[in-house]
Amino acid sequence: MKSIRTYLLLALIAIITLVTFLSLLQGYKDSIAKAQQLFDDRLQSMAAMIANANQDLHPHSAGTEKLSSTVFFQILTDDFLLLARSNNATTPLLSADNAVTAGFRDINFSGYRWRVYILKDDTLNRWIITGERSDISYILAEKVVTASIIPIVLAIPFAAFIIWIAIGVGLKPLRELTGQLNNKQADDLSPVVMANTPEELTSLVASTNALLQRLNDAFVREQQFSADAAHELRTPISILKVQLHNLQNNEQISDAVLLPLASGIERMGQVIEQILSLYRYSPEQALIKQSEIDLSAIVQSIIAKDYDQIAMKQQKISLSGGEVCLIKGNHFALETLVQNLISNASKYTPEQGEIQVTSKHITTGVRLIVEDSGPGIPQEQYERVFERFYRVDGDRHNSGILGCGLGLAIVKHIVELHKAKITLHPSTQLGGLKVMIDFPNK
Repeated sequence: MKSIRTYLLLALIAIITLVTFLSLLQGYKDSIAKAQQLFDDRLQSMAAMIANANQDLHPHSAGTEKLSSTVFFQILTDDFLLLARSNNATTPLLSADNAVTAGFRDINFSGYRWRVYILKDDTLNRWIITGERSDISYILAEKVVTASIIPIVLAIPFAAFIIWIAIGVGLKPLRELTGQLNNKQADDLSPVVMANTPEELTSLVASTNALLQRLNDAFVREQQFSADAAHELRTPISILKVQLHNLQNNEQISDAVLLPLASGIERMGQVIEQILSLYRYSPEQALIKQSEIDLSAIVQSIIAKDYDQIAMKQQKISLSGGEVCLIKGNHFALETLVQNLISNASKYTPEQGEIQVTSKHITTGVRLIVEDSGPGIPQEQYERVFERFYRVDGDRHNSGILGCGLGLAIVKHIVELHKAKITLHPSTQLGGLKVMIDFPNK
């Protein structure tokens, strides 16, 4: 069902049409019966008037009385000889061979079905017959019904318009509720307030407000958990790093012994930061503060921030495009996206390798491209690398670099929040991986 309003309109029009048809059918039957009764009364009255008006017992010249072609009369003697007749009834309709009884009967002659009334005039000892074509009553009834149908048929479109307006007015509270829900911002979980809430929507409004309250309570708990987790997890890691630094200054302990411990602590810190970042960009929270952002400026800022680390691996990084590329989004989320892409490119690109970042305008919006000269990713695993905690070739990449498998998952999550599209390709220029993100027009 695409539209309640359309459904109600069609249902009501169908019901009105059906009821009208049944009413007209019954009216047609009643009209036929009443018309038949009126015609019978008229035939009976005609026979009585002819009997009283015509007392002549001598035959008239044939065909002198001209009547409508739809009615006729005959006056017969007791021996069934014609005394008088209308011009369209030349043959006696009664004979000694037929059982003659007074009253109504249906007969066929002159190609029509006729309704006749036979009157026995006992005073003058003669028969008087009056008749009328049977189809006249049906024609009259059809005219009466047709005259009734035409206004009703013409009124149906007008009724449909009135019903459409009435249904629209009846559904106005539902549109108001829909409008309130559509206009809510991501951080607006306040109850829905409606004046004069209809009885049918009372339960829906109450259920919606209860859901909003539960969501608000859940977000508060999650925010509190995030804050507590960030504090409780970062503090012991910082302490571990301090203790590790003290151990590294101890000449009795070699760096080779401490290297696995240092790598483990570093990886633990990365996992915690990535998990907290993944939470931070929930659909309800990440886009609360949206603004017009220059993507090229963010790319330049991240490159400048990470340049020393990239230079330590003797890698070359370049930025193509550089023109102002405005998109609408969350500044901190987009910084995290660019940070993860450049960090991943640097992490898996060998020493003296090359990284190329491009930001430019396209027809549908803005495109960000990050390419590297690393080993790349097999094409059959392009979709799986966006899964959480998934890493190509298992926990340790062929490069020997530790990771937790959350970088691209966070990137994909941020891309979806900004209604953008991310695709992976082999880099034809550098030979490694090419990550391409298309942001829609603001």
